[in-house]
Amino acid sequence: MIPYLDLHKINKPYDAAFLEATQNFLNSGRYILGEKLSDFERDFAHFCETKHSIGVGNGLDALVLIFKAYILKGDLKEGDEILVSANTYIACILAIQNAGLKPILVDTNLDTYNLSIENIKKATTQYTKGILMVHLYGQITDADEIVTFSKEMGLILVEDAAQAHGAISHKKRAGNIGNAAGFSFYPGKNLGALGDAGAITTNDSALAEIIRALRNYGSEMKYYNLYKGINSRLDDIQAAFLSIKLKDLDFDNDKRRGIAKRYLKEIVNPKVKLPFYDGSENHVFHVFTLRLEDRENFQLFMLKNGIQTLIHYPVAPHKQEAMSEFHHLIFPVSEQIHNQIVSIPLHPMLTNEEIAKIIEVVNSY
Repeated sequence: MIPYLDLHKINKPYDAAFLEATQNFLNSGRYILGEKLSDFERDFAHFCETKHSIGVGNGLDALVLIFKAYILKGDLKEGDEILVSANTYIACILAIQNAGLKPILVDTNLDTYNLSIENIKKATTQYTKGILMVHLYGQITDADEIVTFSKEMGLILVEDAAQAHGAISHKKRAGNIGNAAGFSFYPGKNLGALGDAGAITTNDSALAEIIRALRNYGSEMKYYNLYKGINSRLDDIQAAFLSIKLKDLDFDNDKRRGIAKRYLKEIVNPKVKLPFYDGSENHVFHVFTLRLEDRENFQLFMLKNGIQTLIHYPVAPHKQEAMSEFHHLIFPVSEQIHNQIVSIPLHPMLTNEEIAKIIEVVNSY
């Protein structure tokens, strides 16, 4: 069986480094907001080419903290409208709502599965105050036009870069395109921790200062609270693991692109719609998605032939039971994506034999 993702295999090369980091962590006696976190924040900011990186508990908290900080900074107020992809993971909508803002869902592009400038312009009204730009599946959204439009309209542009670690568009890394960005280091991400973890990147020093306080109960100095914050601090042990893996991220992303290029060249089944890719570094293929009209039969066929697949994601946010306020909305493109999408294995530890078998089985469907 070729599993969709083998985290043990992905992390196995780091065994010795992880054990050494763990021992150093235990010996340090400093387990929260310590040196290892500071080191990773410095290294990740350098990697993303931003002034600031703030480690937090997870990717959802990263986005919530960004929006709450903008409210405290006076750039947003509760109830302001934020545009967001209709076909994204539900965390994006939750983040906007949990910060006291109003998500406005926007249908997306059937080629890239990301927001298009045309749909953004159609959805923008006098009440629009920001855009949450999701780099879905690892591909950077058509950023230049959206950045220009945001500046012209005075809108705050936030990136959900949870699936796009290391992606580059027009010489800018994901995380350094909008005004601020939220990252997840969930274990299955291109840069994955060994538990929940996240970070925020920004070049806005005032925003970064507020976020650092918010993640720590709203406190800059112990027992003195400036804001009503939360407890969302990236653990030092996870920061240590992430620093080790960060050194290999570009290399691993290149391997992902190489596998994706093979899939794009060698999968020739007319029943299968392949993802759009322009061949640049703007895609790091967190997942490799196919579209099929008979997805369930395809998944069963793949499983019978020893290949596990997954769906990212089976239910659109506006169709979720928890999101009843959106049930009346219709997004034809997003709904088609959710009904037809299926992901095949793609990660740096796949062997040439496994890649060849995946291609052969997909073509034989």
